[in-house]
Amino acid sequence: MTPTPPPDPFNGVLLVDKPTGPTSHDVVHKIRKAFKIEKVGHGGTLDPNATGLLIILLGKGTKFSDIIMGGDKSYSGAMRLGRVTSSQDCDGETLEERPFDAVTREQVAAEMAKRVGDSYQTPPMVSAIKVEGVPLYKLARKGQEVERKQRFIHVYRFDLEDWAPPLVTFSVDCTKGTYVRTLAHDVGQALGCGACLDSLCRTKSGAFSVADALPFDDILRLTPPELAARVIPLAQMAAALRPPR
Repeated sequence: MTPTPPPDPFNGVLLVDKPTGPTSHDVVHKIRKAFKIEKVGHGGTLDPNATGLLIILLGKGTKFSDIIMGGDKSYSGAMRLGRVTSSQDCDGETLEERPFDAVTREQVAAEMAKRVGDSYQTPPMVSAIKVEGVPLYKLARKGQEVERKQRFIHVYRFDLEDWAPPLVTFSVDCTKGTYVRTLAHDVGQALGCGACLDSLCRTKSGAFSVADALPFDDILRLTPPELAARVIPLAQMAAALRPPR
């Protein structure tokens, strides 16, 4: 009788704490290359300058991509009052600079509170959403702006954490597909002073937390057995994704 081969240790989920700089695809590519794992994917994109939890899917774990991407998200971040940009974050071209001295903490908190609940959000032009097969950000680079279909989103919580104008630190819990930089932009527009997202860190995605993740550079220094010890196996992953009774 042929013995059953041992389970592949690289089937499951790896929790990465992404730094600023690399794209989500960069992280996937480097892990695939460094550890010679054939199937590697991710469970939800982070912008290059966003940090925090990036869920990496390994082997048969890639089959759970849609389920993991569908989980609710939590972020901490900061918006910058007085600046409107082409991408709605600090990396974009400055379109306008407006005075913000008269804006109060209470006014900002009130605008945040208005965005709690169900709403429709128009995605920014600088995004990976495709229109007729072309990512919006590629059209934006050519100076083109096209009509975008609104997305239904839900914001569970949007709290002002620290007030140090022009920077406003916040935390937010929301459904998948929510653009936090658009939330920041919309708050600024409502206040009249404008705003853009200055920094962003994803702290949770579904049942997974950045507190359990390892910094990306540290992961690349692991040996294959050390990496295998960090992988959340399929059975444990499936249990974490199972909705509560």
